[in-house]
Amino acid sequence: MLGLAWPIALTNLSQMAMVATDIAFLGRVSAEAMAAATIGGNLFYLFFPLVFGVAMATAPMLAQARGRKLHHVRDMRRTVRQGFWGCALVCALIWPVLWHAETLLLRIGQTPEIAALGQEYCRAIMWEFLPFGWYMVLRGFLAALERPLPALVVAVTAVLLNALFAWVLIFGRFGLPALGVAGAGIASALSGCVLFLGLLGVILTDRRLRRWQLLGRFWRPDWPRFREIFRIGIPIGAAFLFEIGVFNAAAFMMGWISTASVAAHAVAINLASLTFMVPMGLSQAATARVGIAAGAGDDTAAGRAGWTALGLAACFMACSATVMIAMPHVLVRIFLDTQDVAGTEAAALAVRFLTLAGLFQIADGLQTVGAGALRGLSDTRVPMLYAALGYWGIGFPLAIGLAFGAGLGGPGIWFGLLAGLVVVATLMVRRWAGRGRFGLTPGALRGASMQPELA
Repeated sequence: MLGLAWPIALTNLSQMAMVATDIAFLGRVSAEAMAAATIGGNLFYLFFPLVFGVAMATAPMLAQARGRKLHHVRDMRRTVRQGFWGCALVCALIWPVLWHAETLLLRIGQTPEIAALGQEYCRAIMWEFLPFGWYMVLRGFLAALERPLPALVVAVTAVLLNALFAWVLIFGRFGLPALGVAGAGIASALSGCVLFLGLLGVILTDRRLRRWQLLGRFWRPDWPRFREIFRIGIPIGAAFLFEIGVFNAAAFMMGWISTASVAAHAVAINLASLTFMVPMGLSQAATARVGIAAGAGDDTAAGRAGWTALGLAACFMACSATVMIAMPHVLVRIFLDTQDVAGTEAAALAVRFLTLAGLFQIADGLQTVGAGALRGLSDTRVPMLYAALGYWGIGFPLAIGLAFGAGLGGPGIWFGLLAGLVVVATLMVRRWAGRGRFGLTPGALRGASMQPELA
């Protein structure tokens, strides 16, 4: 599990490093620029699960195809192709909406200045959707083959280039105009292209990978597989939407409180997101390992893979929680200039938020790894319902009640997030532990998946 998970986790960390780099640069421009990128980015990531879900749906399909071994080269090639098609369709629906981001931001109560800057950011970064979705499909392909290192090498390269792009475009180096928030968005879009083209280049030129001929007959449809991707992917996307949506709603509510609250929330949520990328990597590794075992009909291997990933996630997140609670001031100084008056207010709030973020680390890790293990068994609908209940049935109402009803402000919002994560984590682990009672055995899954082949 570690052999597969650590490159995936580092790849996830490198992708989050792009966002953190942009936020850190914009924090040196102004608090308004940082807040606008945070608000605009939250709107961007509100639609991101739609692409992400389709791309992620290919991961268990690819892993199970490899586990079955029957026609696995053909099946994996067709799954990648239809995953590309699915991402393109979703992007075509999302782009027109994000182009008018200012209207959406104004309607949810953001100030005209923040809304205008947020639209600049969205109009630039939205072009990252398609190449990043295709990159995720290719990552799933390599994870199913248990070869995650190429994706890591490409991701690290993209991080370095993103830092260069952002520095040049945000501050206007080498004679270029200073584009501020728009420059950060353009840098992210360019980095998305580097991710996809770099990984595609590796796959097409590697002697052991090019035999899959992933772009062969790219125009040829496979409608049953295309529908299967959306059957699995829509619940995945919806579950991520529920999770990301509640955190985005938290950022929007911070905007109703003060600009300092938005900036403080941006610091805390970015640090929490960085640590989250490690269990996210374990989750993706669990999907691959459980999926391979499921395709082979090996119940014991599937169970061992899922529990191993859950244990590793709990250990790592316990360590990250200790750091956040013990030294929040040190972490906050990375993002905010405490010499500035506004920065000092935001920094004080960020310290409080980061302490609360430390409290939900273990729950956050268990819920995402539990979902990943279940995803390896193609179980996505019920986890989606768990996410809806935990985040929106419990977490969101509690956040509103504590922040505005009880007058706790920003900390009240974070208490609500904590409650939602604990509920979802408990339900996910309970379903994984009782997967036999719910009919989620790999043997049954393999038998069902073989029926179309026999037909």
